[in-house]
Amino acid sequence: MRWFGRLARFVVGLLVLAVAGAVGALVWYRHAAQPPASGQEALAGLRGQVAVVRDGHGVPHIRAASKADAWFALGYVHAQDRLWQMQMNKRVVAGRLAEILGPSALDTDKFLRTLGVRRNAEAILAQASPETRAALQAYADGVNAWIDHRKGPLPPEFLLLRAQPERWEPADTLGWQTMMAWDLGGNWTQETLRMRLAQVLPVARISELLAPYPGEQPVRTMDYGHLYKQLAPLANAMASVGDKAPPGYVEGMGSNNWVVSGAHTQSGKPMLANDPHLGLQAPALWYFARMTAPGLDVTGATLPGMPLVVLGHNDRIAWGLTNTAPDVQDLYIERLRPGNDTQYQTPDGWAAFETRTETIRVKGAPDVVLKVRATRHGPVISDVAEPLSAAAGPLGAQYVVAFQWTALRPDDRTFQAGLRMNEARDWAGFTAALRDFHSPQQNIVYADVDGNIGFYAPGRVPLRRADNDLKGLAPAPGWDARYDWTGFIPFEALPHRYNPADGVIVTANQRIVAPDYPYFITSEWTVPYRFDRIQSLLAATPRHSFDSFAAIQKDVVSLAVRDALPLLLAAPVGRDAARPERERALLEALRKWDGTMDPARAEPLVVTAWLRELSRRLFEEKAGEAIFVRLWEQRNVQQPMLNILRDPRTLGAFWCDRQHTRPAETCDDAIADAWTQAMADLSRRYGDDAARWRWGEAHTARSEHKPFGKIAHLSPLFNLRVPTGGDTYTVNVGRHNLRDDKAPFENTHAASVRALYDLANLEASRFMDSTGQSGNALLPRYRDWTGKWAAVEYVTIPPVPSLPQQAAPDTLILVPAAKK
Repeated sequence: MRWFGRLARFVVGLLVLAVAGAVGALVWYRHAAQPPASGQEALAGLRGQVAVVRDGHGVPHIRAASKADAWFALGYVHAQDRLWQMQMNKRVVAGRLAEILGPSALDTDKFLRTLGVRRNAEAILAQASPETRAALQAYADGVNAWIDHRKGPLPPEFLLLRAQPERWEPADTLGWQTMMAWDLGGNWTQETLRMRLAQVLPVARISELLAPYPGEQPVRTMDYGHLYKQLAPLANAMASVGDKAPPGYVEGMGSNNWVVSGAHTQSGKPMLANDPHLGLQAPALWYFARMTAPGLDVTGATLPGMPLVVLGHNDRIAWGLTNTAPDVQDLYIERLRPGNDTQYQTPDGWAAFETRTETIRVKGAPDVVLKVRATRHGPVISDVAEPLSAAAGPLGAQYVVAFQWTALRPDDRTFQAGLRMNEARDWAGFTAALRDFHSPQQNIVYADVDGNIGFYAPGRVPLRRADNDLKGLAPAPGWDARYDWTGFIPFEALPHRYNPADGVIVTANQRIVAPDYPYFITSEWTVPYRFDRIQSLLAATPRHSFDSFAAIQKDVVSLAVRDALPLLLAAPVGRDAARPERERALLEALRKWDGTMDPARAEPLVVTAWLRELSRRLFEEKAGEAIFVRLWEQRNVQQPMLNILRDPRTLGAFWCDRQHTRPAETCDDAIADAWTQAMADLSRRYGDDAARWRWGEAHTARSEHKPFGKIAHLSPLFNLRVPTGGDTYTVNVGRHNLRDDKAPFENTHAASVRALYDLANLEASRFMDSTGQSGNALLPRYRDWTGKWAAVEYVTIPPVPSLPQQAAPDTLILVPAAKK
């Protein structure tokens, strides 16, 4: 048996060598792939010398002799740290994912090509001001300088997909700005949801399910159920289109910002806070930077792919953004001419579709030729669903669905507005810049060193006719002029405030206009739980500081849970002595609990699981399983549940009673059924010992990588996970996707970045994002902030000491290349 021993030693030796080789390769790669932070580079396209100093957090501090060179340098460092992320964004804009990802990405490409984001970006560029084009070109030159001069290995995604980086173009930036607007809009999916619900429920019941803003009545509309009665195939086709589209806004995904005057602060100057809530990504959506040049001194969160600070401060002002979530997308049912599907009906007769052909390259498969049609309203997105020939109406007429969106316009000047916001010196200059802020509409709070505070909600919001009896809530007949947009709300009439008497402005996606506001923005504001909590916390502290603002951003008290929990505890199941001891102990713990969604406790998990099962019990049978899972994914189901349980005789008689049950079931029955199901579900997921259940373990924040975040053997490397507290309705938000049966409580939408500013000392401003500065999963700065973000800690980005003219260990000098 000596041969066996020798063989075993040989195999062990090989394994040791293999492990040593892998470790050595990783060490080499991590060293070689680290972007240079010192030395000197001669680069074509620069006009003068630029110094880039990396601080202890990897944040670049750029000092340039001109704004153009500052944007060039920002493009250079963006490409150094986030090249793969930028290349993915570039491909999303153009609908070119299938070229590197294969057939699995083809449907998304078809939708994006149909939408025409890249084509519209090129049209925007053609109309842009010389100042805007110059900034975009300087930035693109900086990105491409890194691509051309890069010496180390590419990020691992390129190696795994055998792809090469492509040159950045100005239209890529403008297209990505449009995709950010897409991420913050999603009304069209709500229209298709109503269209599908109309196949199974009367409009009055739909209004109960898609509940109005608290304290308000449903918007009165025509009976669109009658309109869609024979269009079930088209409604189902549009659901398929929604599956192919990139994810957009979902209800409950919002942001917080607030600003207070110096009368409410310890420093005597205004303070401002902001935390935009978006889908968590790895790497993070944001990238911190500071840029200084004549006429420019700006610090804050940039978006890789864009040469500006989106939210941050300059030397005089600070600003922060939340989403208004206006209704700026409408679907139109277009009637085809019988016997001639090249034409559609308009108020003035029949018109020909605009058509074009797109060729989509697919990795490992033949090219796909896509015919794209557009009407006077916009692209025909129903063509993305195949087949659609069965979607026939009552008289044999066939229909398609066109998409109109304020962001798909060649005269959009939002990027130009961003550039001018960065340079604004006061409220007058800031609001002058906002006139060009077209999409997406945002709630922007402002403060300056002179002690002023303000708020404006700029953006293009459609004007709809008084006789438009659908109000943008459901797909409209495209041949009826009543449903056409007639312009946009005038800038002067958009919501705004300046130096209000109480010295406090808060936005958290709640209704921002009074009931008598003369224009329609939306009827689907986010429920005001976060807004109410922020208001109460601000009022509780007479004089605020960074610490008190940070405590508000960290707050995980759920007013939504405080609303819902008494309904469980007051129901018979909450007092049922016949329940198992474990359940009685949990119910007793819930009675003593204050609604704090603490990651170390079981109560948040228990009540969230009960609410999930309650929503299933109330709505799944009535809406149908396929539509119900859309509700879980896209809507706030808390408000309709509260409305029903608080009105058990009227609303509850329908929603709490399932079909084919005798005697009729009550809402108490529904509450008990949901509790029983929740207990069984939690036991299945986490074991029978409730003492070991922890909200933080179930509510882990998942920052997902694109595209490897969903690939089992790669996701552990690329995805980032950390336990978190909060829920959809807490200030420190953590929205979970109830539709995801594998991980229904996982935190997927949260504060993508946090920022705090005291106008008495802007250099002390505090920032944090959800991952780190690097986009390379094999480098330390890919994940070094994740724990700090979960703990609601911050970093500062103060000015670095005087920048040396010669290279230093932390300084990279960029100089113009010698002309040949």
